[in-house]
Amino acid sequence: MPTGPSSLKDALSRATSMIESGDVDGALELLRTEAWAAAENNSHKVQVISLAAEAKIAKGDIDMANRKAHWQDAHNSYQRAQKLEPSNKEIRRAQNKLASMMDEQSISLGKGWQLFDDGNPTPTGLAAAFVGLMVFLVAFKFAGESLEQPLESTDVTLQVSYIHPDDPNSRLEGEIVIQLYASEAPKHVENFLYLVDNGMYDSTIFHRIIDGFMIQGGDIDDMNGAGGYAGIWYGYCNGQISGSNGEIYTSENCPRSDWTVPDEADNGLLHEPSVIAMAKTSAPNTGGSQFYIVPTDSTPSHLDGVHTVFGKVTSGMNHVDAISKVATGGSDKPVEDVRLIQAYRS
Repeated sequence: MPTGPSSLKDALSRATSMIESGDVDGALELLRTEAWAAAENNSHKVQVISLAAEAKIAKGDIDMANRKAHWQDAHNSYQRAQKLEPSNKEIRRAQNKLASMMDEQSISLGKGWQLFDDGNPTPTGLAAAFVGLMVFLVAFKFAGESLEQPLESTDVTLQVSYIHPDDPNSRLEGEIVIQLYASEAPKHVENFLYLVDNGMYDSTIFHRIIDGFMIQGGDIDDMNGAGGYAGIWYGYCNGQISGSNGEIYTSENCPRSDWTVPDEADNGLLHEPSVIAMAKTSAPNTGGSQFYIVPTDSTPSHLDGVHTVFGKVTSGMNHVDAISKVATGGSDKPVEDVRLIQAYRS
């Protein structure tokens, strides 16, 4: 039974009816907009996310050719809900039920295999343990070589939704896959992944878009470019390590909304088409959660050495380029929201 404000209950009820009638896409759109806006706390958000997971499961039953992707997406949603409310047994049961369904269909869980259930190894877990043992026994042969290899990059997928610039009546959805450069920008990558893993980018927007320059998003506070902060404490409070009285800032005396990431802009990475970089103020060490992606027709070299490049788009640049050309109004804000529906590790 849905709980929360009447607007949330109404949106969840209508979304449920839409799922039951087969209008899954309509239900997901309602959940992403109206229901999410009505959610006032984590418990409310869990209701929205878990119902979205149910919709994605139903979509997998309708769109059989893409069932794998829909069910993996649903499993990711249950994981997000579990993080927001770890003690919610209903979410865990639903997630485990879906995992069993996926196992029957030989569908991987997307972010990894389920090795344990209530402390007991699953069949997949037992197999993984065996494989792990074999790998361990031969690992010494390659240990010296592997230690010399650079830290592997990590891929993150951004699910986006936007109005096509050439068709104002058509809202499109797509995926932008980003390879992160952990060796060149370790703090920025660590911070970005923390925000991704904790669902903090989900349901935000790209609030500033300039054709021929960049598309900017990641304001996890107000979604208007005025907010956003680092998810991890790096010793900088709004770019400073100490206050005007000389007191050294700590995670205790600096409001979390002022946590920032130190610059890593001298890492040799340049502002070329398709890179992702950290947005910040004109002051050093003021990056937080906001980022921007450079479209194909832009090479903003004047930002080299000033803003930290920490990754590059490997798939989905067609969406980046299309988004860069959407209609905008005041402060370069899109007339129709360009939504970052979900960000997750690929």
